[in-house]
Amino acid sequence: MVAHARRQKGVTLDVWPGFVDALATLLIVMIFALMIFVVSQIYLSDALQGSQRGLDSLQAKLQEIANLLQVEQKKNADLTSSFSTASEQLSTTEKRAIDAETSLATLQQQIEALNLQLQALNTALQVSEATSTQQKLTIEDLDKKLAAAMIKKVEELEKYRSEFFGKLKELLANRSDVRVVGDRFVFQSEVLFLSASATLGKEGESKLKQLANTLKEISAKMPADLKWVLRVDGHTDNKPIHTEKFASNWELSAARAISVITFLTKEGIPPEHLAAAGFGEFHPIEKGASDERNRRIELKLDQR
Repeated sequence: MVAHARRQKGVTLDVWPGFVDALATLLIVMIFALMIFVVSQIYLSDALQGSQRGLDSLQAKLQEIANLLQVEQKKNADLTSSFSTASEQLSTTEKRAIDAETSLATLQQQIEALNLQLQALNTALQVSEATSTQQKLTIEDLDKKLAAAMIKKVEELEKYRSEFFGKLKELLANRSDVRVVGDRFVFQSEVLFLSASATLGKEGESKLKQLANTLKEISAKMPADLKWVLRVDGHTDNKPIHTEKFASNWELSAARAISVITFLTKEGIPPEHLAAAGFGEFHPIEKGASDERNRRIELKLDQR
């Protein structure tokens, strides 16, 4: 009513300064509040950064702990595996120990059995030694008897050999191409064969027929248990030979010896009492002998 009365009286009121003061005060308050907000944001940002660093540090420590945990887990797994292996080895060792005890018991049984066998062998050895001594005496006696028998057979064969060679000398007397050398009767090859041939000639067959008759006459007197053989050895000179039939002197000498025993077989000499050998040029009758003397057939009455 007072104001109304003043208006009515023409009095005018100025409110702008008060409005400006109020606005300034409000602005100051807002600036203050904004400053507080900015400062708080700065502090909050610092706090957040510190928290982030702390979080990163915690995460790094957690990762390190996780790595350590993995290492420990691996060690634990290795320990578990080692323990399992050790357990298996222990089981195997225990089994081997049991097997060893079993084997030891078996070995002891075997040793006992071997001891019994050894005792039996010792007994058998004593008996064998006694038997061996007796057998040794028997063998010595048999050796003496065998030696005496062999000497007797050799003497018998020597007697018949002397008779055989003696009669051959009579049949083939006055021939320079047939002679006795030691314990052998030697025919020069020319008497029996043509040159480079293993076929008997007529003269050769005639001489061998006489020899066969003489041998049959002498062998008829020999005891049945006298093991004798007429060995026919062929020899050549050292002149090489290479023909369609004979590739070398060995073949020629062997073929001639075989021709002789083949003829003697046909004349009635048993094959089991004949033997043939070829020596080629490698056994000359004597050092420096002529080719003619080396080409020969040797006959030797010997034991089998």
